[in-house]
Amino acid sequence: MNAQAGGESTLDLAIRRLERALAVLEQRLADRVARAGAEAGGLFDQDRAKLAVELDQARARERELEEAGAAASAALGKAIAEIKATLGQTAARSVEEA
Repeated sequence: MNAQAGGESTLDLAIRRLERALAVLEQRLADRVARAGAEAGGLFDQDRAKLAVELDQARARERELEEAGAAASAALGKAIAEIKATLGQTAARSVEEA
């Protein structure tokens, strides 16, 4: 082994350079993972917000349909009552005429 100033061999210097390179690589990798996580989290938040809006719209539509169903039911009940009343009057006239 070649000895350098300070008593370090060429191999020791190469090991230190490799360790520094690995540290830089690990830091860059950690930065990229953090950025990717932030982007994925942002996408998740966007999806969650979109789903919340869609859920609110679906609930509003459900309320509208329930109200329309109740109105239709009331109108049908009124129509049935009118038909029964008309049939009752017709039956009473038939009895009176007989």
